[in-house]
Amino acid sequence: MHTDLAEKFGIQYPIFGFTPSEHVAAAISRAGGLGVLGCVRFNDPDELEATLTWMDENTDGKPYGVDIVMPAKVPTEGGAVDLDKLIPAEHRAFVNRTLDDLGVPPLSDDVEHATGVLGWLHSVARSHVDVALNHRISLIANALGSPPKDVIDLAHEKGVPVAALAGAVDHARSHVENGVDIVIAQGYEAGGHTGEIASMVLVPEIVDAVGDSAGVLAAGGIGSGRQVAAALALGASGVWMGSYWLTTSEYKLGSAADGPSSIQRALLGATSADTVRSRIYSGKPARLLKTKWTDAWAEPDAPEPLPMPLQNILVSEAHQRISAGSDPEVVAMPVGQIVGRMNEIRPVADVMAELVAEFESTVSRLDGLKG
Repeated sequence: MHTDLAEKFGIQYPIFGFTPSEHVAAAISRAGGLGVLGCVRFNDPDELEATLTWMDENTDGKPYGVDIVMPAKVPTEGGAVDLDKLIPAEHRAFVNRTLDDLGVPPLSDDVEHATGVLGWLHSVARSHVDVALNHRISLIANALGSPPKDVIDLAHEKGVPVAALAGAVDHARSHVENGVDIVIAQGYEAGGHTGEIASMVLVPEIVDAVGDSAGVLAAGGIGSGRQVAAALALGASGVWMGSYWLTTSEYKLGSAADGPSSIQRALLGATSADTVRSRIYSGKPARLLKTKWTDAWAEPDAPEPLPMPLQNILVSEAHQRISAGSDPEVVAMPVGQIVGRMNEIRPVADVMAELVAEFESTVSRLDGLKG
């Protein structure tokens, strides 16, 4: 599974694992891949500082990266209170009524209510970059495409490569022109924000479009060594995996401190057909687990989702309440179609070992087809 990109990053396997959990990210790096910590959940730069200090100390000196959420064009930002006033009353009423109908309990008095917007603001994302570049990160990835040019230049000054997600060839070409080092070709099957083109078509299109100008990681629908082999056969230099780490034992975000959380229990019981692409999570199209929450938004009397970041503000406390609950039929969770293979809780090291073993057996089988 050795590739030039793996050698560039000093990792054993070209498997880049995106996750909001620092425990999962560190375990991926320790297991020979490159763990990438999602930063959008960190509203407070001091909290991110403490988390990355923990990453520095718990990755056995191996490389890791961070993922930010920052559009290339610097937006005009209002304060959370100003934005809050733009949310229609009927949208708030729908959310409150739906939560009541689904039996989602309110937050306890000692829980700080989420604002829903801070982690998505450009200024906060910049603070994430500033904090991250003071640590020994090996990669900055941007979930919304190319970061602003000055952010790319600042990362390069620190010797840190920049990656950006692309759902179409035009996006990939634009990333390369902007100075991005690695294009993450993310197909329609992926969880979270995703485009319209399936991975089997998208990956070779982007590989051909960027040529030697940038490395390419394949993303979307990857959860086996066979699929890793297929990604490399399509011309990618590695894979970017996100959803598949949600059912690892190190993933502790959610309602349960011990044992599978309500989110994990929902994922374990889902098939590849149990996802839906919708704007209800953030205001932009994102693939989510299909649950009673997504079903409610699909009803004829449901309002149209608001644009980002207003939808984030609208549903932020709802997501917080749902996450704190214990009903696996009512969760709000981005996940890709690979959820159908996520059938048990396992340590990251075991997942990585299985990916590598199946990759090797696949390549061996294909070698046997020669002649």
